[in-house]
Amino acid sequence: MKRYLQMGCLLLLVACGGGGGDGQAPRNLNDACSILDQRPGYLRAFRAAERKWGVPVHVQMATIYQESKFISDARTPLRYSLGVIPIGRQSSAFGYSQALDGTWKEYQEQAGRRRSRRDNIRDATDFMGWYMSGTYRSLGIPLWDARNQYLAYHDGRTGFRRGTYNGKPWLVRIAGEIEARAETYRVQLQRCS
Repeated sequence: MKRYLQMGCLLLLVACGGGGGDGQAPRNLNDACSILDQRPGYLRAFRAAERKWGVPVHVQMATIYQESKFISDARTPLRYSLGVIPIGRQSSAFGYSQALDGTWKEYQEQAGRRRSRRDNIRDATDFMGWYMSGTYRSLGIPLWDARNQYLAYHDGRTGFRRGTYNGKPWLVRIAGEIEARAETYRVQLQRCS
């Protein structure tokens, strides 16, 4: 009975606008060239952020892969009371970059981008560039260091400084996967037309 109730709630959410639509990911997320062939606007956004902030395209791509799988309107999962009643999201993270509400507002104010949106690839990559370049200035983590940039991105600069990620083996594993994916994307990008 509980399973049928959960399925009914899920169908109701999808019927009310929770379906894919524009936010769908490109196919073959393991191939940087395929992603950029399907979404040429992504490359323009990545290159603009690289020119402005210095964050390499492959680091941006690996981070977005981890955060949203290139889904523009990605959100954290819902939390449930009694296993069936939705009581809100796990966090305010939203969009390609999974930026939290507070961090996004700080970006909008400091970068002068009050009209920016988290579900816009150009705005999301600019946000990531802004954040990662701030991490470089604050913590000295090189912009090409996908692993440590991600740890600071996920746990925040203060959390990184305190080493909070050391108590999260799953996060350290994911950061290693991001480092490997960034390197894969870097090599693939060299052969893209």
